Amino acid sequence: MRAALAAWLVLSLLGGAGAEDKCGDPPAPSRSVPAPQLSPEERLSPHMPASLRCDACHAIAFQIEEQLSKAEGKVGKKALKESDYLEVLERSCSQDWESYGVLELDGEKRLSGPGLPTQQSLSVLVSGGPWPGRLSKLCHGYVGEQGEAQIYGAHRRGPAALRQLLCHGAKGPCAGRKERPHRPKAPQNEL
Repeated sequence: MRAALAAWLVLSLLGGAGAEDKCGDPPAPSRSVPAPQLSPEERLSPHMPASLRCDACHAIAFQIEEQLSKAEGKVGKKALKESDYLEVLERSCSQDWESYGVLELDGEKRLSGPGLPTQQSLSVLVSGGPWPGRLSKLCHGYVGEQGEAQIYGAHRRGPAALRQLLCHGAKGPCAGRKERPHRPKAPQNEL
């Protein structure tokens, strides 16, 4: 049954190729977007490739910020007790990270997912595989390196302070880099 459904879906997506649409107009030109070509390190290493560590750090800072803000919202925006923020930080790092993956834009591989700059609409995202484990491992490393109290203190000062602490400090993965501008969304074709 699944095979039949998958075949129907593929055929329905490809069915109009070469035919005119209902109004008699020729069909829109099709585009092909290849998946990013990953090096052996990017595919097999248990560690986040150096070229993606800055993006990964921003994703981690975003997730920590989200989780801590959510927990503070439950107690009326008051500061959390140490035991509470320790639990939130552990939960932040131990989440599944499945919404993150790598894509290629203008020949450059980038990490993509919640909290990262908006990417072009026409790209192939490779998620799952080693990316969730790498993000979790990096997150735990940042928490261990910086300390829970220092991370929570930076969070209380605001998202920019947390990103500065984790990502842009002297030893951070984005040290010496300017923040990459958010790419504008590619215009969508209107009907």
